[in-house]
Amino acid sequence: MSFSIRLTEDEKRLAESYARLHSMSLGESFKRALFERIEDEFDIAAGEEAYGEYLESGKPSRPFEEFCRETGI
Repeated sequence: MSFSIRLTEDEKRLAESYARLHSMSLGESFKRALFERIEDEFDIAAGEEAYGEYLESGKPSRPFEEFCRETGI
């Protein structure tokens, strides 16, 4: 699948500069950026869901130092 997007000259220069800096094509840089953003948003949503489940569980929290002692970290 292919698609096109419209960029201003400044946006195009910035995108091309970024692609060159990372030794990749312009298309690959957009593809990577898109999927990194999707993954980040998925991770945020999963974290928010897990935190909501934790809050609903009513389980008390404890200091991180205590957790480290108990697990030997």
